[in-house]
Amino acid sequence: MLLKDKIPLGYVLGKVKYELMLVVLYASIVALLFRTFNVKDISIPIAVPTIMGTVISLLLAFRSNQAYDRWWEARNIWGAIVNDSRTLTRQVLSFAAEGVYQEEEFTHFRTAFVRRQIAWTYSLGQSLRKLNGTQGLDRLIGKRELQQIAHYDNKPNALLDMHGRDIAYALQKGWINAYQHVELDRTLTRLCDNMGKCERIKNTIFPVTYSLYLHFTIIFFILLLPFSVIDFFGWMEVPLVTAIAASFLLIEKMAIQLQDPFENKPTDTPMTTISRTIEKDLRQMLNDHAQFTETEVQPIASFYVL
Repeated sequence: MLLKDKIPLGYVLGKVKYELMLVVLYASIVALLFRTFNVKDISIPIAVPTIMGTVISLLLAFRSNQAYDRWWEARNIWGAIVNDSRTLTRQVLSFAAEGVYQEEEFTHFRTAFVRRQIAWTYSLGQSLRKLNGTQGLDRLIGKRELQQIAHYDNKPNALLDMHGRDIAYALQKGWINAYQHVELDRTLTRLCDNMGKCERIKNTIFPVTYSLYLHFTIIFFILLLPFSVIDFFGWMEVPLVTAIAASFLLIEKMAIQLQDPFENKPTDTPMTTISRTIEKDLRQMLNDHAQFTETEVQPIASFYVL
């Protein structure tokens, strides 16, 4: 994600620098033919690119709105993940029978559960970006759990599966009652739903034909533009055409970047930053309930068997 409030001009223009070089060269050739070689028959009415520019502007506005909707939906989903992660941790820390807090096994269960939830957020972000879903998780979960999720293609789903098994084990041990088990399962279901929504956005590509046709239309508009303004501006049509072309091309690039919010780009949904916020909040919640150390907590149940 972009961490600075002000975006450098070089970063913006760098997205279309090669296209602008070709536009400058093309517009200069048109101006050279018109002014130096006195080729007057190459001009066209300015109404032609005007109409095309109006149509392209409407199409770009629609494209940009649809792309932003995808980006905003992704951000809303991760906002829900923050809320549900806090809710799940609060439930695990507070849903316990009287006297359970003194049990060492329950202390291990609670700590391992919260750490696994933190690991889940990092793993989900890595998986959505097509990176290693287990990278960096060794500081949060034990080696046994890492070996267990290695058998899964979907690492975040494997961690949620461990969550489900853990709350079933807690019910069996009497640490929670049936009603609390239902509430915990509902929270896990919401987390699973949010994970599926992220995967839907990731795997549903924007229509390629729509993007291709719009791009070709923009190119055709830029090719016609120098011929329509050469009569009025002469050599000044070169910077004018370049500026207009840059505007259209940058808007198109912006829409392309926003339509894929999980592609590990500066404009992505800030999943790593959000995960760090979740980790900070969950660790603080855990510290409020028990003394917390940075030593690795081993799994407390023996049901992690394929």
